[in-house]
Amino acid sequence: MPNIIEITDFSAPELDVFARLTEGQLRQDTQAERGLFIAESPKVIGRALDAGLVPVSLLTQRDHIRGQARELIARCGDLPVYTADDGLLARLTGFPLTRGVLCAMKRPALPTVEDLCAGARRVAVLEGIADPTNVGALFRSAAALDVDAVLVTPTCCDPLYRRAVRVSMGTVFQVPWTRIGETPADWPEQGMARLRALGFKTAAMALSDQSVSLEDPALAAEERLAIVLGTEGDGLARQTIARCDYTVRIPMGHGVDSLNVAAAGAVAFWQLRVR
Repeated sequence: MPNIIEITDFSAPELDVFARLTEGQLRQDTQAERGLFIAESPKVIGRALDAGLVPVSLLTQRDHIRGQARELIARCGDLPVYTADDGLLARLTGFPLTRGVLCAMKRPALPTVEDLCAGARRVAVLEGIADPTNVGALFRSAAALDVDAVLVTPTCCDPLYRRAVRVSMGTVFQVPWTRIGETPADWPEQGMARLRALGFKTAAMALSDQSVSLEDPALAAEERLAIVLGTEGDGLARQTIARCDYTVRIPMGHGVDSLNVAAAGAVAFWQLRVR
């Protein structure tokens, strides 16, 4: 039976997860047994449940209990479902619930880089990408264009940040991913060594006098390739580029020299996919 709870007290501690905890406080640390994240919208929450993630509680507009949240509520059993009208929920969360439903979920345990990449031929490495919108868009492109796995460096935005999850349309639960290192000191030297030991060649997406075209057939012919994408603005660190096997540019016209990192990632994933 659904456990529907009408919100009457904004200060109730059980609402902290939706109203007062920051993304960092939700995460607490990288250990799955202590961390939470927020999934937003019925489609995204459904994909999380399909992937086996564990829900903790739901927050939804009252009108959606018998509407678009109905199936999700049924799938979540007797977990608490907090509800009110949309105006009150916007005051509680600080933003409008454009899709009407939020779900607090337990963070999944992440695999090791070695386990994640055991059968992979194409992986994306996200170095220091700070914008959750770009991270979410990269995951969506990775899913659509058959990237086998995504690795995020220690300075990269958390893929389970609420906006990243929403922009990914839940594909962050479909594309296997993990962190390549826990502290900034673990990347790039140690991380690159791990990729090399796994048999990957590395392709830095960067502008350089030594760069090769994305259309270079040698790239597509690599058996195992890691496509390394850098932070907004500054791009990849010099030491990262220096350690990669290739520096790669996307051929462009009209004097344009670069693309947004999410757009560049989509182009690279398409061109370098395994055929």
